[in-house]
Amino acid sequence: MIFAPQEHGRRQRVSLRSRVTLLAAICVAGAVALVSLGAYLTVQQNLYDQVDQNLRDRATNALNLRNFGDVDDPSTPIFTLAVALSDVKFTIIDASGRELIESPVLSPPFGDPERAVAAGVHNESFRTDPRTDTRVYSIRVSLSGRAAALVLAQRLAPTKQLLNDLALVLVLISGAGVVVAALAGTAVARTGLRPVERLTRATERVARTGDLRPIQVSGDDELARLTHSFNTMLGAVSDARDRQRSLVADAGHELRTPLTSLRTNLELLMASEAPGAPKLSDEDKAEIQDDLRGQLDELTTLIGDLVELAREEGAQAVWEPVELVEVVEQALDRARRRAGDVEFDVSLQPWRLIGDAGALERAVLNLLDNAVKFSPPAGTVRVRLGSAGDGFAVLEVADQGPGIADEDLPRVFDRFYRSQEARTLPGSGLGLAIVQQAALRHGGEVLAGRSPEGGALFSLRLPGMPG
Repeated sequence: MIFAPQEHGRRQRVSLRSRVTLLAAICVAGAVALVSLGAYLTVQQNLYDQVDQNLRDRATNALNLRNFGDVDDPSTPIFTLAVALSDVKFTIIDASGRELIESPVLSPPFGDPERAVAAGVHNESFRTDPRTDTRVYSIRVSLSGRAAALVLAQRLAPTKQLLNDLALVLVLISGAGVVVAALAGTAVARTGLRPVERLTRATERVARTGDLRPIQVSGDDELARLTHSFNTMLGAVSDARDRQRSLVADAGHELRTPLTSLRTNLELLMASEAPGAPKLSDEDKAEIQDDLRGQLDELTTLIGDLVELAREEGAQAVWEPVELVEVVEQALDRARRRAGDVEFDVSLQPWRLIGDAGALERAVLNLLDNAVKFSPPAGTVRVRLGSAGDGFAVLEVADQGPGIADEDLPRVFDRFYRSQEARTLPGSGLGLAIVQQAALRHGGEVLAGRSPEGGALFSLRLPGMPG
């Protein structure tokens, strides 16, 4: 009872190659068996039909040669029948079953069917006599005006021996066909499953070593396409791992600065409280406390942006109808609460798309916060949403700040990248990277340039349709 589950598990572990071989053998065996059975039954029927036809022909020829007369006349030449029916048993009977001639050979078996023919009930009859293993044929004749029946019998042993030989040949051929099919199935399985074995070894290698190198592809069949798909998956996993490593490395680098500053300020405060240590002035303590608050705020913002970026990378797109105007207005409400004296010049046209409203709102809010951060006091941020005429809507966010330097344009969407002007301002360097990631997830793009006012201009293109 204890080992039964393990034995059952071992019985279930049959390789795919063995299953293919077994399936090929079973299919061929079934097909050969059906063909052999059909051939055997057809030949059997034809052979028995030939026996019956031979008996009928022999009887007809004998009757054509024999001039039947008075069977009681001793001069009746029955030897004519004996010559015509030399290789079969024969006799002539009346309706009562009495033999009307003395056959020079052993009389054939006869019974009710033959007496019925002699009585005129049937013209002829066929039957197989199991006691003597013979085929019995009777045909009605007339001897001197009296009804009678000529009865012939032929042994079935030669026919059965021929059928046995045929059955033996069919069995041997069927067995050979099954063996050949099994060998062919093994060869096909070995050849066809070679790419699967490569995939298996590759997955085991990935699980064991983490090596994400692609697998060599040969051919253009379904298994080659499977290998291509697996290589694509490996590439995607490799890219995701590289992005993760890059994010961790960049995050560690960015976190090191505020953490170091926090540690330094905290150690300075703790050292000033030690016995005999010089005391800090109230102004110095207030300055250190302000630095700590600023560093904690910076650290909080950085961690929040990292969490948001990681969540966006791992999230699946939420396909739901989104009114882009509502998303922009919600982002504007949040941006106005922390914009101070910066004004917003807004013009929005209805636009609908399928996407993630939360991710889009975060992207728009990041663009607005970025514009507010670089806008001068009492400046104006221009926000425009309209159709581009090619199935895309364009959301433009322009400020009146210093703009983006030409050398910074190619890198403004990189993670943790901050221009010389931005390094003195609060921020994590992840806001625009989150915007680009949201745009790509929704099948769009985000571009950076200069606005007519001289500041920065960000254009977020998203697919959809006018609302």
